[in-house]
Amino acid sequence: MSQAASATILIVPGLRDYVPEHWQTLLEQQLPKATSVPRMERDKLSCATWVAMLNQSLSQIEGPVVLAAHSAGCMIVVHWAQKHKRAIKGALLATPPDFESPLPEGYPTQDVLQRNGWLPTPRDRLPFPSIVAASANDPLGRLDRVEGLAQAWGSRVVNLGAVGHLNPAAGYGPWPKAEELLRELAR
Repeated sequence: MSQAASATILIVPGLRDYVPEHWQTLLEQQLPKATSVPRMERDKLSCATWVAMLNQSLSQIEGPVVLAAHSAGCMIVVHWAQKHKRAIKGALLATPPDFESPLPEGYPTQDVLQRNGWLPTPRDRLPFPSIVAASANDPLGRLDRVEGLAQAWGSRVVNLGAVGHLNPAAGYGPWPKAEELLRELAR
């Protein structure tokens, strides 16, 4: 990741607990200048708390930053971008969920998402370059809906094919394509 050596990669996790075999966890261990927004025990569903944690994490980084977000982490990034001004070199938004459509059983309901500040989903153009890595069969977001969000955000879409939600449950631990996309954003 030599071309991105000057940029810090800030990993923005989703709402899941720490998963050692998740691609974001593995990426943080591989890259020399990578760190992560800390996961929370309390207020885990609060969008405002996550946005504040992202902002606090960014305040501790000097120099250029590339964000590497997954799932709800993508939503944290777009909510943060509406409220804060800081130069970001780029953002990789991997498999953003469609919170405006009912999620599968076991995930927060739209009512819970609304109460916790996730809805409506921001549709403002992001003030930095971004790539949405979309899955053709993500149970948390239909491809056409995710492509619509990407268009609103001004993001380039990379269709990954049928990769589920790009997590260990879908068979993904290492995801080498992430490094390639982050290098592109860090240029």
